Amino acid sequence: MAELHVELVAADRQVWSGEASLVVARTSSGDIGVMPGHQPLLGVLQSGPVTIRTTGESGDGTVVAAVHGGFISFADNKLSLLAEVAELSDEIDVERAERALERAKSDADAAAERRADVRLRSVTGVGV
Repeated sequence: MAELHVELVAADRQVWSGEASLVVARTSSGDIGVMPGHQPLLGVLQSGPVTIRTTGESGDGTVVAAVHGGFISFADNKLSLLAEVAELSDEIDVERAERALERAKSDADAAAERRADVRLRSVTGVGV
């Protein structure tokens, strides 16, 4: 099976690195799926879940992360996701994210509401 190497990096740390068969991310041009052999690309990441279909030593599976802003770059079967903020779904405290969503709604803070919504969708898989 063909693979691509993926690096998901946030401003403060490396979030995930490994081999994958498919990565789906939200860009300013819409959702994009990247598979091995994809044409080179450079895009702006929008807030949204990033789904990585893993392969290799870790086996076949899925990694989901909440990503907020940044860039996506692909060349030579290497995909880089350079995010302002990124959290793996298993790192997200659901109750805290739900409280943040309610607080953002009551404060009419659209940006905070979007961030909390993305975090919850990354955990629940709804809208991913």
